Amino acid sequence: MQYSKVEICGINTSELKVLKEEEKKKLLNVIRNGTEKEKKIARDKMINGNLRLVLSVIQRFANRGENPDDLFQVGVIGLIKAIDHFDPTMDVRFSTYGVPMIIGEVRRYLRDNNSVRVSRSMRDTAYHAMQIKEKLTNEKNCEPTVEEIAKIMGLPKENVVLALEAIVEPVSLFEPVFSDGNDTIYVMDQIGDNNDDKNWLDEISIKESIKNLSDREKKIIGLRFFQGKTQMEVANEIGISQAQVSRIEKGALDRIKSQV
Repeated sequence: MQYSKVEICGINTSELKVLKEEEKKKLLNVIRNGTEKEKKIARDKMINGNLRLVLSVIQRFANRGENPDDLFQVGVIGLIKAIDHFDPTMDVRFSTYGVPMIIGEVRRYLRDNNSVRVSRSMRDTAYHAMQIKEKLTNEKNCEPTVEEIAKIMGLPKENVVLALEAIVEPVSLFEPVFSDGNDTIYVMDQIGDNNDDKNWLDEISIKESIKNLSDREKKIIGLRFFQGKTQMEVANEIGISQAQVSRIEKGALDRIKSQV
């Protein structure tokens, strides 16, 4: 991604340094295990080396009418929290942990400074409607009507319309929020959070647990819960019985739960 010469908080964003993953790991280890002087130097380098990460995240909130300097400063607070709480022993890239922390901090700021508050239940309704819309669009290859979405949700059409209009700029669940060439984080990855560190860690733990499944288990979990297929449809696709799909699925879910 190319950045033009724009100054935010007196920083020329086109000159922001980007750390390689190995550099991040070394700095994070020093922050945890070095002397007080080494920790301070490494922490400063880690902050300065991830400012472009903050910039990438706050660009998503650029059309909210907020001062970009304020958003950037809030995003840096989220970055610092991520650096201070990240566990280098976890087999997770720093950006995978840092981006949600930065987004959470910006969301809290916008929520606390927004004169028009949107209730949690209304936002959840809107996000649920977006999920159903994406699912129906994939199944039918055309965009569903509000009536169809409302019927599936068991809600009056007016409630769905109000919820969707209440959230700023409804977007596709698959719109990327951030990508550094290796990790891509999408809108859907941010849905349903309570904006606290534990929930982000739980989500990361689930994703890491899925990585430990066998190829067949991953395929079945993917088809069942990410593509919304029935056990019979999965059985037909991969050439085994429905009973086998059910048994493998249950075993995979039990393993995921035991590791979270």
